[in-house]
Amino acid sequence: MKKNKLYLLGFVFAVIFCGCEEESIAEHSFGTLTGTVVSKGKNIPLSNVKISTTPVSTTLFTDIDGNFQIEDIAIGKYSVQAEIEEFQTTFKAATIMEAKTVHIVFELDSLDAGNLSPLAPKLLFPADKSQEVPVKTAFTWSSSKNDKDNIDYTLELRNGATNQVSVYEALKDTVLTIEHLAIGVNYFWQVTADDGVNSPVKSALSSFTTKETTNNRFFYVRDIDGNNVIFSGAEPTGNGSFNQNELQLTNTNNNSYRPVKNNTVGKIAFLRTVGTQAHLFAMNPDGSGVKQITAAVSVAGFRQDELEFSWYDNGAKLYYPNFNKLYSINLNGSGNKLVYEVVNGSFISEVAVNAVNNLIAIKTNDANGYNARIVVVDIATGTEQNVVVEGQPGALGGLDFSVDGTKILFTRDVSGVENAEYRQLDARIFEYSLANGNVVEITTKKTAGTNNLDPKYSPDEGTIIFTNTSNDGLSEKKIFRTNASESNSSQLLFTNAFMPNWE
Repeated sequence: MKKNKLYLLGFVFAVIFCGCEEESIAEHSFGTLTGTVVSKGKNIPLSNVKISTTPVSTTLFTDIDGNFQIEDIAIGKYSVQAEIEEFQTTFKAATIMEAKTVHIVFELDSLDAGNLSPLAPKLLFPADKSQEVPVKTAFTWSSSKNDKDNIDYTLELRNGATNQVSVYEALKDTVLTIEHLAIGVNYFWQVTADDGVNSPVKSALSSFTTKETTNNRFFYVRDIDGNNVIFSGAEPTGNGSFNQNELQLTNTNNNSYRPVKNNTVGKIAFLRTVGTQAHLFAMNPDGSGVKQITAAVSVAGFRQDELEFSWYDNGAKLYYPNFNKLYSINLNGSGNKLVYEVVNGSFISEVAVNAVNNLIAIKTNDANGYNARIVVVDIATGTEQNVVVEGQPGALGGLDFSVDGTKILFTRDVSGVENAEYRQLDARIFEYSLANGNVVEITTKKTAGTNNLDPKYSPDEGTIIFTNTSNDGLSEKKIFRTNASESNSSQLLFTNAFMPNWE
């Protein structure tokens, strides 16, 4: 009996031992995992790709040929990961079997592969085949954004008359304002969107035509972003209308002012700041063909914005001041010469001529703008023929000579105040008669606390245009027209405008 029990106990131990030995062998059965990593599409081997597994085994990196090998990896099911910068991390399943080699291939997509191309821009304004498009236009198109990428736009604009192409690059917004388009020209434009990842995408090609040449007779200045910009405008079309048919002639990047047209030569002369100096320029009535006239001798004196010049000799020449001297210069910039000089140390600030004789009206003042005189000078002899006004306190200005040479317009601050800021409190318009020396005030609907400045005769001299503004020196300036023979008459022509000229 004892013997049988010993045999039974031995059998149990044998079974247990055999069972344990089989389980241990299974835990330590191994296979081999090999693999290759290439770029998707081009099948270029990728080296230095990090290979890891789940469950965790060995972590290693691919060789120069994109290959890797994990030997003696325990049998079982694994998720194998391939990871490297600039490519999308990819996983592959692998089942390792005892004493077997399993080979897997990774095809890695670049990070850009999943990136969406930009949408093609849609051109919104000007619409295709638009007519009468302003020469200053805000070009507008739809957004091309299709994912998180930032979009850069390029606008190409071709002048159909000259085939000149202007390219505006690295635009972040979907709106671009372009100034000084040519008048009456057919243009073509297209926008390209680029996300820096995919191939750029182009919009459809669109065309438009700008406004035709106008016959605007009014010229004036408007302050835009701190620079003076020259405009032209037309006669009001009805009661209460103003700012008619406005056309911007100079760009906002330059300080351009004091436009004066000469119909004989078909040019507008004006002043422009060049560095710290003011110089004479000329352009066509549509703003094209801008050329500098003065160079060696600038336009200078008391305050650049107070200086005025004048055409003469049927538009062939211009007079302009340089401190106490008056110079003449040809329209093409040649023949610059001194023609008159004030010897008492005063500055010449304004000059006006007429069409029938050699007489010139000039305004002089001291370095502060005061002790002002307006006189009529015979340029041939250099002598004063008439004293229009002198010995009055306060500021004078706004000089204009009638075409027939018999009358002179000017302004005088009747308050008589003089201050360092050259602020005028009550500037009014006056007319001087050379025949009898009489001075009369041109009355308008000027309200208290405002100034009338820069009066100019109309081409037929039946009316006068002028600027009216508050005497605070900050408020809006407006251009009005008045009939000299009708007391207290005035008509608004242009808002936010000053330095008028009417030809």
